Amino acid sequence: MSKKSTFKRITGNHLFFPLVCLFVVLVVNVIKTPNFFAISLNNGVLYGYVIDVINRGSELVILALGMTLVTAASKGQDISVGAVMAVAAAVCTQILSGGETSVTQLQNSMLFAMLAALIAAALCGAFNGFLVAKMRIQPMVATLILYTAGRGIAQLITNGQNTYIRVESYKVLGGYISGCPIPTPIFVAIAAVIVIALLFKFTTLKLYIESVGINSNASRLVGLNSTRIIFIVYVICGFLAGIAGLVNSSRIYSADANNIGLNLEMDAILAVALGGNLLSGGKFSLAGSIIGAYTIQALSTTLYAMDVKADQLPVYKAIVVIIIVTLQSEVFRSFIKKLRTKNTGQGDMAPGKEG
Repeated sequence: MSKKSTFKRITGNHLFFPLVCLFVVLVVNVIKTPNFFAISLNNGVLYGYVIDVINRGSELVILALGMTLVTAASKGQDISVGAVMAVAAAVCTQILSGGETSVTQLQNSMLFAMLAALIAAALCGAFNGFLVAKMRIQPMVATLILYTAGRGIAQLITNGQNTYIRVESYKVLGGYISGCPIPTPIFVAIAAVIVIALLFKFTTLKLYIESVGINSNASRLVGLNSTRIIFIVYVICGFLAGIAGLVNSSRIYSADANNIGLNLEMDAILAVALGGNLLSGGKFSLAGSIIGAYTIQALSTTLYAMDVKADQLPVYKAIVVIIIVTLQSEVFRSFIKKLRTKNTGQGDMAPGKEG
């Protein structure tokens, strides 16, 4: 195989550009912070910028998994995942606190509280799925309901108060397992990826999702229940948002309905786009979305290192993302392809190239 064909095969891979984007962001981080890749072990815990990016990006990775499935199947996005995170956190902390504002001892079983929170998140996903799959409402409009009302629901659950669970066992999910130097959220994100990957490996769900996303009418003609498949992916997305909400709540050992998952829905959509997935549905790559999620988190770390204020962060992030998405667009790729073809044609016509 020639070097030219090998290079074309590598650059043609759907993960090539997402990896290039991540590499560029990491290089900028190294330039700004020379010790970016330095990792140290203090008090039995790993520290470093890279660890922080992987750790802080865990919730975004989990959300990006669900957002990828929703985008692929319904040709739209779920903008309520941040609010669903807040609902899950509110349910969990309210059960653990027994209705109190702050506790130093669990009032109920943690397993029961977390299961209840995940069920509540899945029900939120089911509500979105019903509106999109059964009522045929455009996904952005359907999920706008919970995007608007979700945090209000969380406030109702907690009686408008921030509920604090000052118990070490509750902090483990968003912190560290005793004796383990690696942050627990990283394990949670890995587990979520593995479960979804195994689900796709041993079932035909991935094929069904892509088929429905490409052409739901044709899928229906060959026997696929597109309504059921779209409903299922929204339930999965809600469930994953619930997991992310529990991790986020554990980090701050409380339920802050106004801030948990705030703007993460936008980052999740960007992660899907940066991963090379079409926002119009169809074929998708979970690996691409995961790379996109860490790219977004690394970009945030870069901007913070440049002393960009938190309220200004979305502006700079948007500029960078617009550039990246534009470079990934089919129009730009077609332009580059035509330019290459034109230059190759001129090269072939150069003197001394004939016969």
